[in-house]
Amino acid sequence: MNAVVFPSTATATATATDTRPALKFITCGSVDDGKSTLIGRLLVDSKAVLQDHLAGVQRQGETDLALLTDGLSAEREQGITIDVAYRYFNTETRKFIIGDAPGHEQYTRNMVTAASSADAAVVLVDATKLDWKDAGLKLLVQTRRHSLLLKLLRVPSIVFAVNKLDAVADSALAFAHISGALMAFAAEAGITVAATVPVSALKGWNVVDAAGDAAWCGYTGPTLLEILEHLPVTAADTALPFAFPVQWVEKFSSSSDTSQGRRVFWGRVATGGVQPGQQVKVMPSGQTAQVAQVLDHARTPKAVQAGHSAGIVLDREVDVSRGDWLLAADNSGGTALEGSREIRATVAWLDDETLVAGRVYWALHGHRWVKAKVKRIVHKLDINTLAEEDATQLEPNAIGHIELSLQEPLVTLPFALSRALGSLVLVDTASHKTSGALLVN
Repeated sequence: MNAVVFPSTATATATATDTRPALKFITCGSVDDGKSTLIGRLLVDSKAVLQDHLAGVQRQGETDLALLTDGLSAEREQGITIDVAYRYFNTETRKFIIGDAPGHEQYTRNMVTAASSADAAVVLVDATKLDWKDAGLKLLVQTRRHSLLLKLLRVPSIVFAVNKLDAVADSALAFAHISGALMAFAAEAGITVAATVPVSALKGWNVVDAAGDAAWCGYTGPTLLEILEHLPVTAADTALPFAFPVQWVEKFSSSSDTSQGRRVFWGRVATGGVQPGQQVKVMPSGQTAQVAQVLDHARTPKAVQAGHSAGIVLDREVDVSRGDWLLAADNSGGTALEGSREIRATVAWLDDETLVAGRVYWALHGHRWVKAKVKRIVHKLDINTLAEEDATQLEPNAIGHIELSLQEPLVTLPFALSRALGSLVLVDTASHKTSGALLVN
């Protein structure tokens, strides 16, 4: 239930000079489960909120912790989270970037956006909304949906936090039954759970500081913050062949000593690494060239690995524009990078209009846009039973499997191998709304 592995004492007692990258995590779950309040509690109890900011969220003498993240006027008026709000804080051992994702079904697309780049997720479960006296209790649909989306989006570490246990008559029984239901669901869905922890975001129990009762809820494990301090950051895809989406083309004058008078192609290395002398292929044109120079984000010549920004200078002028991809010409790394116009993918449907076969959308892959036609809807995933059902359409917020036909070939990999190469976004050609999140199978 509390499967948390702590590092050695030397690591655990690291100081603020720790060079580990910041952990980017999100909070998600159903509406009013206490996500914004939990983040507010983390910020306040870790001393990451200035006094004047704290004074600004006072309501009738009480501190409304949710207002620390719910900054939009519509959010404060309705008392719900609509857009993703990011906050930053650090402890003696680690830096954090928190994304407060909305729980309302209407804003599932915002949650998907936040989860797509997260290292971890805290799924809040409101104990007061469940029949906690029943050992076979049913979880809320949105709790299941968000958990499944986290799995589909390959979020490496998922933590279940059972909240509002201060508001139930028997907190130990409630935590036992709810955590049991969560573990049963996770096992059925194939979700690996990093930890399950009881908390009270309102009271501050087991969030940053331990509850007053050492065995509150029958739990003697680490606090939520202690769990977060030891979760791993998503590893870069350095073992895969080199792939680089061109985001910006910079033209230097002939007098420039950093680019030798040639254009510099800027972006973030998606997979593998790049260094001078490497042979690359430009997609979609298929032209090849050799890397003459590689610049890091500070314009220092050096090799750059996946996950970091780079400027690439080629040994000759070839036609490269924003949206093109530079790929390893020899497919080193054991995984072939080949273009295809046919894609099978899992889709999280986010549009208000139903998805049907035959519709045409814009597909965004990296920084490249291509037209995509929905050939067939293969299956729809039943959120309650997790069964794959035959379907001819997908309703808003549904999850399913589809087949796409592309106007131009794209170089993709299964999402299970690469987040960068295996993910696309579908955009409505008329309204330009984000319609679906695609994960290549």
